[in-house]
Parts: sequence; C-alpha cells; structure tokens
Amino acid sequence: MNNDNYPIDFVVTWVDGNDPVWQADKAKYSPKKNEDSRNIRYRDWDNMQYWFRAVEKFAPWVNKVHFVTYGHLPKWLNTDCPKLHIAKHTEFIPPEYLPTFNVRPIELNLHRIKSLAEHFVYFNDDMFLLKPVPRELFFKDGLPTDFAIASTLSVTDKSDTVQFAKFNNIVILNTHFDKKEQVNKNFNKWVNLAYGWNALRNLILMGEHHFKCFANNHLAFSYLKSTFNDLWSKEFDELNETCKHKFRTRLDVNQWLVRYWQLAKGDFTPIGRHVKGKVYEVYNGVAQNQELFNIIENQTMPMICINDNENIDFEPMEKRLKQAFDKILPDKSSFEK
Repeated sequence: MNNDNYPIDFVVTWVDGNDPVWQADKAKYSPKKNEDSRNIRYRDWDNMQYWFRAVEKFAPWVNKVHFVTYGHLPKWLNTDCPKLHIAKHTEFIPPEYLPTFNVRPIELNLHRIKSLAEHFVYFNDDMFLLKPVPRELFFKDGLPTDFAIASTLSVTDKSDTVQFAKFNNIVILNTHFDKKEQVNKNFNKWVNLAYGWNALRNLILMGEHHFKCFANNHLAFSYLKSTFNDLWSKEFDELNETCKHKFRTRLDVNQWLVRYWQLAKGDFTPIGRHVKGKVYEVYNGVAQNQELFNIIENQTMPMICINDNENIDFEPMEKRLKQAFDKILPDKSSFEK
C-alpha cells in the first residue's frame, strides 16, 4: 500500500486534575480495595501546548488530532483549528462506563471516536515529539510499525496494576493464538535484524506454544481501528468488565492487549525497539534531571515519554521543563488561541 493513500490520525488523552467539577465527580466514587486512584494519575504539568506545537512542527502530515477529554479544555486551546477534534468521553464512550477515572476504559473505546481514521497513533499526554518524524515511523506498508520481542513477566507487587494488566492480557491472548504457529507464519517479523540480539532470543524461544509476554516501550503506539473492533467482537465480556471499573484494578486488561493482538496476528511492520525514542523517569528535582533537559533541548531522539513519579519537587520541575520545551518550540501553533 502506498503511504500517501491513507490518512493517519493522532489521538491524545488528557485530564485536568485541578478542575473542581471533575474533582467533585471523582469524589462521588470513593476508591475501594485494589483500586489505584493516586494523584499522579491525574496531575497536570501545564505543558500540553508544547505537545501541539510539536505535532504541527514535526508531523505536519497528520490528518487530524483527536483530543480526548472528560470535558474540560486548556484555556489556550483553539477549538476552531481545522485539524482538531474534541472527543469528550460522553461522545464516544458507552454511557454505562461513565464517568470513569480509569484510563483503560477510555483507551479500549478509542475506536468509537467519531471520524477516527483506520490508521492512528495513540499518545498519552506525557509523550512528546522532539524533532521531525516521517509517516513511516508509525506506519509502513499499511501496517503499524512495532517490535515483536519475546519477554517474560513477573507479578510480585500486588499494588502494581500495570503488571497485572500485562498478565491478564497474555492470558486472553493465549486463548486465541498458538505462539509457535503464529511465529512460523510471520517468521521474518519475529526474527528480524531490526531487533539486534533480541532476534536471536526470539529464535531460541520460537518453539513455545504460549506467549509469556512482549517487550514494551511506554511510547506512542500505532493502531488499526479494525483491530479494536476485532478484539471487542471476540472478547466482549473481558473488555466490558474492565470498562466498568471506575479506577484501575488488578483485574483490568489495558490497551496493550490491542497491541499484543496485532503482534500475534502479524499485523505490523518490524522496527527497532528504541527507534522512536525512550522513556525518562522523573525523580527528585531540577539538578537530578539534567539529562532530561539535555535530551529535549538537543532533540536527541524523535520522541520522549516523561514519566511522572511521586517523589518530585514538582513546581521547580514544571518550570524548568517548560523552559526546555520553549527552547525548541517557542512559537504558538494553530492549535492555540
């Protein structure tokens, strides 16, 4: 398929944890045992304007940006921008799942967004483009770019809902696919030079009949909307159950199940694991995060995920991060008033 023949959309989820209306709504649903409602899940760094500036400057080929929100909007957002679509939860998520304070029901229903293209890239609001990127970084030959690298999984921390979600994803995947059969069908996508030494790891483990896990990067992932429809048609009960959870729980699956589904089916084009960028874990204060600011200001990779943590000197970090982004993205975009 010619890369010029189909549109590619971007989807980004955002929440303003300081919104009093949202806070009041959240307060009606007190967290229960095994649910994750920590404030870092909703903290706003007030830097989304740089996300939009980066999209306009570094990915001008994007067809449409779908801005997913509870209903609140940044005060600077230009809602009349022709490339912008405001996707409120109430407009695409089935009402029986609302309100939700769990990103998983939001992510698992992205395919319901009105006018969403078949080919789309899903961003969290902490994932930023840092330099010009081609369409082929996300889709090639009509398929999502991704890496099928076998991994293992250990769930030891009962509070780690992410690891539990991975485990639940894999359980579901193994009810539908035999790993050995799928690897044989798509051998060149599993034993691929783009993976470096991990290709050998895949070759050694290719005789297994069950998937254990996949290597992940917490970066923007490319998806086919049709994959979501396929998964919902085959695993409605499991997805429906997750979507009923107002906060994260150990029983959830997450959007990586959609990714795993694409990998198991062979619906992807191989790419190196770190080609798109890396995840940076933020801890402590400004002095301890100089590497992060250097990565941004020197644009050393296509994309970065700035992963929030609880132990942060928040206000100085917020200010310094804005300074770093302002160095490479000083000009307003058409997404801003």
